[in-house]
This record gives sequence, structure tokens and C-alpha cells, in this order.
Amino acid sequence: MFPLYDSSPRRSVPFINYLLIAINVVIFYFQVTAFDFEGFILQYAFIPREFAIFDPASYFYVLSSMFMHGSILHIASNMWFLHIFGDNVEDHLGHLRYVFFYLAAGVAATLAQYFIDPGSPIPLIGASGAISGVSGAYFLLFKNAQIRTLITTGFFIRTVDLPAGFFLGIWFLIQLLSGFTTFGSVSSGEGGVAWFAHIGGFVFGWLFVTLLGKRKAD
Repeated sequence: MFPLYDSSPRRSVPFINYLLIAINVVIFYFQVTAFDFEGFILQYAFIPREFAIFDPASYFYVLSSMFMHGSILHIASNMWFLHIFGDNVEDHLGHLRYVFFYLAAGVAATLAQYFIDPGSPIPLIGASGAISGVSGAYFLLFKNAQIRTLITTGFFIRTVDLPAGFFLGIWFLIQLLSGFTTFGSVSSGEGGVAWFAHIGGFVFGWLFVTLLGKRKAD
């Protein structure tokens, strides 16, 4: 399932969301034009075994890793999800609160992955943890919105409208199943998708909106 667009209207221009997308794109440009692409990643990525939770300087890498990506497909899919879901969440929370929320969701997602495997030497990069937080907020605030979704099954391709609660609920279930079925490989230090960052980010977004008391009837 891939989201094409949603039905939720917004009242304001989501300039913070646009700015976040632009920052991610610019940093990815610096990555791909760097003399040493992998060296650039190693310099600014979050590496769990090098993180000191009580050292403020360590959190620089938590933040820097949130704006880096490993490939064109990685950044394209992340930015598209942010484009689809971020504008409405920003519209609801307000611009300044959305900045705090986005960054806090990214930190929470990174720490969730860290606590699963604190000794991992594998660099963690990508905005997907923060965007998972945005998705968790959207799930609660706009669960009745319709998501025009592209579905492919072999050679069969079609588009359908799905309730956001169903679409994001299925997405979160996939993250849970993937996370717990690959838990052994995570603990053994093998690379792959940071499923628990996705899970942690989504839960943070859901809790943030819940504790804020900002449910929205749609």
C-alpha cells in the first residue's frame, strides 16, 4: 500500500513541513556530493554503542541522523509520507509546536531503537522515526480521513480510498510484526530497517496528541 494523497483540508500553509522537506533534500545533496559518501554517514549518523545517554553532546548525532538518508528511494518515500501526513498535523498543532513535536518524535524514535540494542555498531539514519511520530498523531487526529492508496498485487494495480485509521493501523501492525520477528537479527548486530524506531515514533506521536488533549472530530 502506498498513499497518494489524503482528503483532509487544512487552514494554513504548512511552511514548517515544507522547510523540513527542503532541509532533508539539501542535506541529502551534500551527502551524495561528498567526497566520501559512507564517511559522511559515519561522521554524522547515530551509532548506538557510541551514545552516552547522560552526555548532552551525544544528542547532536540523534538530531543530525534524523536528516540523513541512505538512498534516493529512502529519502523519496520518507518525504512523500511527510508531505501527505505532516501538513495536517502542523495545521492542527500550530507551526512552533509542530517543530518541537517533530524533533521530539525523532529523538523518541531513535532512543526506542537504542534501548532495543544499545551495543549496536550499525549507523542509524533517516527521518522515518520522526515521520512515524507524525503518522501516530495523524492516526489519532484524522482517523476518518480518506487516503487514496495505490495497491499492487503482482501485475494487478489499482487505487482505493481507505480510512486513515485503517491505513495507518495496518502500517503500524506491519512495523510491530516486522520488529518482533526480526528481533534476533537486531540483537545480533545485523543491519536492516530500524523497526523499533518506527514503533517508538508512532507511539510517541499518539501519546503526544493524547496527553495534549487535542483530539479532532473528522
